[in-house]
Formats: sequence, structure tokens, C-alpha cells
Amino acid sequence: MTTRNRVPPFAFLFGVSILFWWHSLVMSLRLALANEAYTHILLILPLSVALIYLDSKHLDSKHQDSKYGDSKALRIDPQPSPRIGAALLVLALLIGGYARWGMAATVDEVRLSLGMFALVTWWIAAVLFCFGARTFQSFLFPLCFLFLVVPIPEFALNWIVEFLQQQSAVAARIMFRAVGVPVAQDGITLSIPGLDIEVARECSSIRSSLMLVVTTMVLAHLFLRSWWRKALLVVAAIPLSVAKNGLRIFTIVELGTRVDPGFLNGKLHHNGGIVFFGIGVVAVVVLLWILRRTEFRMPLRHPAPLPE
Repeated sequence: MTTRNRVPPFAFLFGVSILFWWHSLVMSLRLALANEAYTHILLILPLSVALIYLDSKHLDSKHQDSKYGDSKALRIDPQPSPRIGAALLVLALLIGGYARWGMAATVDEVRLSLGMFALVTWWIAAVLFCFGARTFQSFLFPLCFLFLVVPIPEFALNWIVEFLQQQSAVAARIMFRAVGVPVAQDGITLSIPGLDIEVARECSSIRSSLMLVVTTMVLAHLFLRSWWRKALLVVAAIPLSVAKNGLRIFTIVELGTRVDPGFLNGKLHHNGGIVFFGIGVVAVVVLLWILRRTEFRMPLRHPAPLPE
């Protein structure tokens, strides 16, 4: 079966998923537009499509430049994987049906998360069913990246926010002490001479932290080759998120106490997240540059000579 002949069944399966999971898609879109903790969902599908396109171009050029026509550079499997794909399609349908009709007593957020998980599983199963395992392997990251459209359940999101609040307070406390400002911490409250600062839920910077992690994942995929360097960069995004949050608190408080009290409730406080997100991205890019240099310094493995 040629690649063109596989597109219509894939389009059909994709259309079926839109019809079956339409409610979950609409609810996820509304959630992303209404709640800043889910804003990153709006970027996942466009980014995944763009990454698939870029990876396909890379694989095409790799195949054309290959002296021996290495079959590993091909992204389309000569044979699809109907058994694995069909099994996953059934699994996705069962999960989706259970989320819609079998969890009536469960809170809506958990049902939505499970439904979106089933939807992404259906999409991946459709790729396996129509294009084969090698295609799935070639586009492993952008396909698995789609799971980030699954909304984080409220109980897990609360835990993440509390973690960011606590650790951001710790980071800010360290910065105050580094410049010689007396500071005491009680949970998420910091006390400096003449001022008490509470790291509220809104100060956790959950949106910019999740956006930084998503951005780091994309950069790691595009510019690093070894899996452990990619993992290291993505893991490093977590403490960098905490550090930028702590820097934001420290900067606003220092400006408010030393320059103008208006900074404590001004534009930098309410709308300055993009500034410190940019600082976090710069830190990620610097670490990416360091890791990329170590890759290029590694000696290349030359293929063993063919026997005469």
C-alpha cells in the first residue's frame, strides 16, 4: 500500500475521533482560555504538527544524502501495523466510553483528563494502524508530545502550585540572604524588616513554569541528539522555573522597598511574568548551548572497514 492510499483511512479515523471526543475537545479549549494554568494546551497541537513537519524534512534529507540509501532514514513503514493499531484503537474507545458513561459519580475534571488521554491514544493508534511502527518510531517525540493536551486534574495541579509556592519562597529567601537582607520564612510567608510577603497562588507562576517546560522540551528535541542530554535539559527547567519565580519576588520586593512602594502592586507585579519567563528561556538556551557543545566535542564513530 502506498503512502497516498494510507491517508484516506487515517483521515477517516481522525474524523471519527473529532466526532466522538468533540465535547472533550471543546471543554479543554474553554479551560485553556479561561484558566492560565492550562494556557499551554493551546500550543501543543500546532507545535506537534510543526515538529512532525520538521522531522519529516530532516528524514527526507537524511535519506537523500545517505550514500547507501539507509532504510532507517525512511519514515514510512512498507507495512502498517494493523494489529497493534487496532488493539490501541479499541483501548482508546473503551477508555473514552468509560470516561463519558462509566464515571458519572466522578468529578468532571478527572473525566475530562481521561477522555483527552483516550483521544491522544486514538490518534497514535491511527498512526500505527495506517502508517506502521517505523513511522511511529520516527515521530515518537511529536506524537507523545500530544499527551500534553491532557488537562492536569485539579488535585495534581494544586500539588504543583503548592510546590511552586513553597520552593519559590525558598529561592527568594536565598536571594535576600545573598544580598544581606535579614529574612525569615514561615511556610510561604517571608518576613523582611518592615514587610511581610506571602507567596500567593497567583505568585506561583504556574502558567510561565509550564510554558518554560514545554519550550524546553521542544528545544531539547530540536537541538540535542542524546536522550540523556535531552532529559537533563528538561529536568533542569524545573529548578530554573523555581529560580525565576524567586527572582521575580526578590526583584519586586527590592524595588518596592528601595525605589518606589508602587512596585509592590504595580505592572511588574501583575504583568511582569513575561519578563522573567524570558530570563528563564535565556537560562535554558545557555544550558542548551553547553550541552550541545559537549555533543559536538564527542569523537565520531567511524564505521568498521568492509572486509576485502
